[in-house]
Amino acid sequence: MSSKKGKAKENPAKSSSDHTLVQGVSTSWDGKEVPWEWASITSPGASKVSPIFTKDGSYFFSLVGSSVQIHSVATGQVVSTLAAPNNKTAAAGLSNSFSCAVINPHNPFQLITGSLDGCLMIWDFLDGTLLRTIDVTQPIHLICAHEQYKDYVFVAASRPSKKAKQDNNAVVMRVSLQLIDASTNSTSLRSAEVSAVGKTRFPTGLAISPNGTWLVATAGHKVYVAKTSALAAGFTKYVSPERLTCLAFHPSEEYFATGDDKGVIRLWYCLNDELAVRNAKGVEKKTQTSSMHWHAHAVSALAFTSNGAYLLSGGEEAVLVIWQLQTGRKEYVPRVGSAVNTVSVTRSKAGEEEYLLGLADATYVFVNAGSLKILRSYSRVKIDPGAYIHDPSPSKCVSTPLAVHTLSSTILLPSSHPSSLQVYSPSTSTLVSELEVSPSNRISRREDKAVEHSRIERCIISPSGHWMVTVDTREGDCDFRAEVYLKFWSWDERNAAWALNTRIDKPHADKKITSLAFSPEQGRDTMLQLVSAGEDGIVKVWRLRSRKLKGGEREEFWAARTTLKYHSEKPRFAAWSQDGSLLAVCYEACVVIYETTLYAVLQSLTSSECTSPYSVYFIGGRHLVVGGGTQIVLWDILMHTITWHHSAANKIQSIMPHPSGSSFAIFEEIDSEGSETTRISTFSLQSPKPTKICTLPFTLRSKAWYTGSAQPSQYSFLGISRSWSLIAFGDSVNLAPEDNSAKELSTDTAVRKPTLLQDIFGSSAFVDLTNLPSSGPAQYQVPSSSKSAEDIFDTSAYLMPAINTFFDPLIHTFLKKRVTEDEPLLSDASKMDVDEEEVEEDVAQVVTIAVSRTVTSSEINDLIGLFRKQAIQDPAPSHAAKNSGKTVNGRDSSTPNRCPPPKSKFNGISSKTKTPVAAASDDTPETPDPSSSPQLVNGRKRKKP
Repeated sequence: MSSKKGKAKENPAKSSSDHTLVQGVSTSWDGKEVPWEWASITSPGASKVSPIFTKDGSYFFSLVGSSVQIHSVATGQVVSTLAAPNNKTAAAGLSNSFSCAVINPHNPFQLITGSLDGCLMIWDFLDGTLLRTIDVTQPIHLICAHEQYKDYVFVAASRPSKKAKQDNNAVVMRVSLQLIDASTNSTSLRSAEVSAVGKTRFPTGLAISPNGTWLVATAGHKVYVAKTSALAAGFTKYVSPERLTCLAFHPSEEYFATGDDKGVIRLWYCLNDELAVRNAKGVEKKTQTSSMHWHAHAVSALAFTSNGAYLLSGGEEAVLVIWQLQTGRKEYVPRVGSAVNTVSVTRSKAGEEEYLLGLADATYVFVNAGSLKILRSYSRVKIDPGAYIHDPSPSKCVSTPLAVHTLSSTILLPSSHPSSLQVYSPSTSTLVSELEVSPSNRISRREDKAVEHSRIERCIISPSGHWMVTVDTREGDCDFRAEVYLKFWSWDERNAAWALNTRIDKPHADKKITSLAFSPEQGRDTMLQLVSAGEDGIVKVWRLRSRKLKGGEREEFWAARTTLKYHSEKPRFAAWSQDGSLLAVCYEACVVIYETTLYAVLQSLTSSECTSPYSVYFIGGRHLVVGGGTQIVLWDILMHTITWHHSAANKIQSIMPHPSGSSFAIFEEIDSEGSETTRISTFSLQSPKPTKICTLPFTLRSKAWYTGSAQPSQYSFLGISRSWSLIAFGDSVNLAPEDNSAKELSTDTAVRKPTLLQDIFGSSAFVDLTNLPSSGPAQYQVPSSSKSAEDIFDTSAYLMPAINTFFDPLIHTFLKKRVTEDEPLLSDASKMDVDEEEVEEDVAQVVTIAVSRTVTSSEINDLIGLFRKQAIQDPAPSHAAKNSGKTVNGRDSSTPNRCPPPKSKFNGISSKTKTPVAAASDDTPETPDPSSSPQLVNGRKRKKP
């Protein structure tokens, strides 16, 4: 079989991809439950395995579930995905998730992965093919390889035990990559050799020294050291005072570093023949170590720089620490965004060293090693479930913010920090920005007690998309009092960002807000209002007001208009009618309808079918749907009668009316035999029987109507599941799921150096415009006027975007474009008796014209002729310059070898200075006479004495 250079082609098998899009929607309902179409927008979770770079540094690999995502270092986009095939072990219920990976040291185009189903897979990642699979029969957790051991890898695998307490035991093995019978066509075979090195606890690190002499593993409170030339002697154990969490080898010297769960980093000096004990299995020893301590919590990642002078560490504090090993000094890269899971070291195309941080919210951040500044970051939807571990149990109704902004076609949902919202664009699958609703210190926790941060509970957007309201709260404790803030945000179309307009402290005392709703916007004359209901028993209506400032400008702000209270009932929900003329408030035992002019009570609705209502919506103009418990009641508010009622089989979680039709859907949570599902039933106004019943294989924390992908008669939603995944579901899901297919990668990654002609004329003169990308990365937009552009510096530094995203457009706002006039160039020195400022302005205009012109073929021919005739050598000083003793062009003519070389001009451009100057007449003397008319020297006019 033919093979490419450096790439083995042995029994290639295309990997199968698992699509997250689930089909199965029926257009006509036949009385049976059908699965609804859904697609997962978020990734399964952040990987705790350090990214692996290709040899040329163009791509890096990240392990996500049962697939390997290949990212481009330049753009951060996933260019290819290697998906694990659905083998028998995965079908039997065993996890086939990838747990480790390593580049084949003898073939840089092959990737070796290990999975929890006990399989080693060898991939050709350039073609995206699976070459072969080796079954080890034990879950693989760690892997390492060295160029001295061809066709061998070392793995740490779980060792199953009959006793439940010993399930955390493991074994380190040497596995051959050769198959038992290489003549068969199967891609899943047993290894030709598997030999055990020694037993350990559950492993947290496995590595080989750079010279291939030592094999080190960390597990529990021990370090296991074995000499690769005497693996039969087993491991020598060294005891650590704390549980070890990570391991890293020095790139050139024989020692390694470990991190523990107390934040201590230790350097171990036990890799020598004197300290290593041979033929003494199970011996525990102590050795010389040095410790470094800064982290307050467990160290999650360690990495040495390529020269071995620095050690990088990261953890829960969201800070990258750079340790100078020789002096012990520390440098920091703080506030990287989230807890640091992994740290890797690579080199950019320009040869500069960079650090890649893998964060707990599935974000990858590149840090420049010289400036210690964040260069770029890549992320999609970043939700860190660890930030929400203090949420109530899933059985309780937890309000999770989720809103759709139609003006920018974006989604607002919780970020990795509970005090922030992230703005995500589903059409481009990119994270647009992050909105810090409640500014807070990004500290992890004090001791073992977590810091109580402000949490965003609600977020709604007005129908026009120009206003947004958020509610952020913080529970009170012995150190802090309870906080509740109602904040109004206005949409800034010029900067495409949300700006805080009004903040209301404790709008309902220190009680929580149970409901928020904007009034419909029928036209410009309609006053926009907001209704809020709280656990204090008060319903408040807020309206938008304006006032005139001293400068003549008008300022808009929000203020309370009306306060409503109905006996001693506590409000649970509030909703507006389609025209905004009515307001329905759902209390504990009834539903009260108000007219919105004077907010007088029009009706009070009670029924024996629904004695404890929780939600209410206007449907079809004259109907009102009320839900509570397992009951739904449809009221005709004109006739003050019940049209029909329906009893659901399970508790109704929520009601979602269709925004453009006279129908609605109810959501029920079903928990049967440990599996949670959601049942969605759609209803019309004519019958209490559902028109269709659909199911989802998960439960939801919150949901929102997504109008961007739905037909007028279809249902389309976005939701956040209990596992904190963003899901699109409904009758039609037009959001394309993440491409899980394997693609062929390009190998043309060499950096092209500028040519000689580009050095002369500039790189833009010879750029092939047909090969330019159609659209570049989104840049930060700055105001068009310099007066308003200065306002950008009034923003806090930590809230501003990166300087490189708005530097160029900001500078253009301060500079005025020079108006050029088509005037002939001055060719005679006698015509230059003009003002000095005018001459400088003309020269600047010529420079501007010369830079933007196109290089012609005649100029290229003149250059070719010049290089053929003229020799490249230092010209001898002229005789006149030697004898004159005066200055020529600002230089001392008496100094040897300092005379400027002769200048050759092409179309008015000097080949030495590249600056077009006025051509002098042929009879101009070489040494100018002081008494003559004014001359130009180095682009400036010489004044008369």
